Amino acid sequence: MSQLWGGRFAESTDAFVQEFTTSIGFDQRLARYDIQGSVAHARMLAKIGVITDQDRDDIERGLALIASEIEAGSFAWSVALEDVHMNIEARLTELVGDAGKRLHTGRSRNDQVATDIRLYLRDAIAVCTAELERLLRGIATLAGAHTDVVMPGFTHLQTAQPVSFGHHLLAWFEMLMRDAERLDDCAKRVNVMPLGAAALAGTSYPIDRAYTAELLGFDRPAANSLDAVSDRDFAIEFCASAALCMMHLSRIAEELVNWASTQWQFVDLPDRFCTGSSIMPQKKNPDVPELVRGKSGRVYGALMSLLTLMKSQPLAYNKDNQEDKEPLFDTIDTLLGSLRAFADMIPNIQPRADVMREAASKGFATATDLADYLVRKGVAFRDAHEIVGSAVGYAVSQGVDLADLELATLQGFGAMIEADVFDILTLDGALASRDHYGATAPNQVAMAAKTALERVERRCAR
Repeated sequence: MSQLWGGRFAESTDAFVQEFTTSIGFDQRLARYDIQGSVAHARMLAKIGVITDQDRDDIERGLALIASEIEAGSFAWSVALEDVHMNIEARLTELVGDAGKRLHTGRSRNDQVATDIRLYLRDAIAVCTAELERLLRGIATLAGAHTDVVMPGFTHLQTAQPVSFGHHLLAWFEMLMRDAERLDDCAKRVNVMPLGAAALAGTSYPIDRAYTAELLGFDRPAANSLDAVSDRDFAIEFCASAALCMMHLSRIAEELVNWASTQWQFVDLPDRFCTGSSIMPQKKNPDVPELVRGKSGRVYGALMSLLTLMKSQPLAYNKDNQEDKEPLFDTIDTLLGSLRAFADMIPNIQPRADVMREAASKGFATATDLADYLVRKGVAFRDAHEIVGSAVGYAVSQGVDLADLELATLQGFGAMIEADVFDILTLDGALASRDHYGATAPNQVAMAAKTALERVERRCAR
C-alpha cells in the first residue's frame, strides 16, 4: 500500500523502520476523536467555500461508516499507513473518492493529532472526575455515619491524640477534593484548539478557526501556530495532577493495608476486594489497596517520561512527540481504574469501633489534654508539659494509662489537679473538647461531613 506522503521519495520505507515508526498499535484509541475533528474541519472548509457542500456530505457519510466499522471491530488497520489519521483518511478515500482526498486541505497531521489528543483528554478528565466525585461522595457519607467512633490519631506512626474516625476520613476527603479542583483547572488548559495551525505556520486558506472551535466545543483556538502543534504542557499537567492524586490514593491505601491487618484490625475490607493465598488458607490479602499503592509508580514514571520527552525539543513539531501518547494513555487508564476501585470499595469498609477505641486508650493519647487542663489552672505550658511528662513516665513504669492513676497520685505531680481532671482524661471527653471548626469533636465532624457531601453535590450539579 503506497504511503499518502510518498511522492517525494524514490524508495519504499525500510520494513523495520516502518514497524519502528508506526503508532497505530496505540493511537487507535484516538479514532473517534480523529473522526470528530475531521467532521468539524470538513464543515468549516465547506463554510468558507474551499470544498463543496457535496464533498462535505460525502466526507461526513464516509466518516460515519468508518466509525461504525471501528465500533464493530471490522475496520482493517494497516501498519503501512503509520497512524490512526492516515488509516482513516485512506479508508475514507476508498469510500468516497476525491472528496476524501480534499479533507486534508488546510491542515497537517501536526495540528490534527494535537487536536485529537486534547479532545480525548478532555473526555478522559470528565470520566476521571466523575469517578473521583463518586469516591468523594462515598467518603463523606461514611464519615457522617461514624462521627463519634474514636480512634488513635498518629504522628510518626505513634499514638498522638484521639480523633474521630469520621474526622480521619474527612482528611482523605480534603486531599482528594484538591485533586478534583486540579483536574478542573487542568481541563481549562486542555480545552484550547490547535486545529488551523497546520504544520507549524498556519495555512494560506481563509479558515474560520472560531467556527471550528465552536463545533468541537473548545473554549478558543490556540493563539500561536508554532506553540499549538508543539505544546504538550496540557498532557504533562494532567500527568502531574494524576501523580498527586495517585500519591493521595497510595497514602490512603497504606492506611487501609495497615488497618485491615491482623495486628491492627481497625477495619474489615469487603471480601470481594481481597484475595486469598495459594498455600495459607487463613489469609485475606488487601490486594486492591496494595495494587493502587503500587500503581502510583506507573504514573510518576509517565510524568517523568513526558517531562524528559519535551525538555530538549526545539520548536515546532518533532517525531519525538509520538512518544507522548503511551505515557498519557497509561496514566489515564491507571488513574481511572484506581479511582473506580476505591469508589466501589471505600464506602463499604466496616470500621471496628471497639478495636479502635481500645487502641486509642493505649499510648497516653490524652496526655496533651492533661497539659491543657493544667494551663487552664494557671500553669505555664512548658511547666505543664514537664509535669505531664513525669506523670506519663510514672504511668509507663506501672503499666497503666493516665486515666487509671489515682487522684492522689496525679496530685503528687501537680497540686492544682482536682477530681474534674478525669472528665478530660477520657477518650470521649478529649474528643468533645476540640469543639471548633476543622477539629475532631463529633458535632464538628457531623457538620463537616454534611458540608463535604454538599460540596460534592454542587460539583455534580454543574
